[in-house]
Amino acid sequence: MDIKNMSDYFQANCTFGNKNDSIKGVINTGYGLPKLYPTTNFVHKMENISKAAPLITQTPNDAAFTIELITEEDTDGVLDMLKTYFFKDEPINTFLNIGECKELEEFSLKCLKDNCSYKAVTKDNEIIGVFLNSLIHRPAVDAVPEKAADDCEHPKFKKVLGLMDYIEENFNIFDLYPETDVILDGKIVSVNSNYRGMGIAGLLTEKTLQYMRSHNIPVMHVLCTSHYSARVLEKLGFHEVYRLNYNDYKVNDEVVLKPSEPHVAARILVKEIADLKTNSNGKA
Repeated sequence: MDIKNMSDYFQANCTFGNKNDSIKGVINTGYGLPKLYPTTNFVHKMENISKAAPLITQTPNDAAFTIELITEEDTDGVLDMLKTYFFKDEPINTFLNIGECKELEEFSLKCLKDNCSYKAVTKDNEIIGVFLNSLIHRPAVDAVPEKAADDCEHPKFKKVLGLMDYIEENFNIFDLYPETDVILDGKIVSVNSNYRGMGIAGLLTEKTLQYMRSHNIPVMHVLCTSHYSARVLEKLGFHEVYRLNYNDYKVNDEVVLKPSEPHVAARILVKEIADLKTNSNGKA
């Protein structure tokens, strides 16, 4: 969810998720003691999230923060966060120089209705990080994918949606998981640049996986448009199931997107919750 580096957080804030877009539930956890939570521990804890002890860290200004569910009241704050730290840094946005774009804003926020997105917020109520997620459901056998680009009037953002339309036409995540009807789609991860290197992205990811466990959702899917976001997710136990090199994505025989290296491909990575098995109804 279109996810700068966890030691310098993702270096490019950059995940766009599946364009398709409920369930409630969150455990608010506080972070404020002086010991940083080591990033490498996330890989080992992913499979035992429900049993994990509370994670601990602090912000550069010793301000305690919590990981909380994003609510409708957070919409303006989340949008301000994205405008400041995500839209201008995401590799494809940077290449296209998208600038002000209402369609991009609406696309990024529509997932909030699924009630499975999280924020890192300080005691002063400043949002310093977000992980925006949505729920994607198995389409009907005869369903025809909608082409989001067809209805977009912004010429530059239309190119982004065109890429997503192309990927959706050529790859169906549910083909890999025939017994799963609901998958969590990680759409966007972004962290305030003043707080990067604090493991906030990892804490947001772990809270998302907690949500999956509590709602019996066995798979998380993330479309990474940035090399850095994909690299960090791989360190957290995600693995690649689809890759499209930007040089291979052409419209009218012309390459459409040429973000700077090392951002050379759009990749879909997944993380399975190993001890959750689903039947044909998607229930444990």
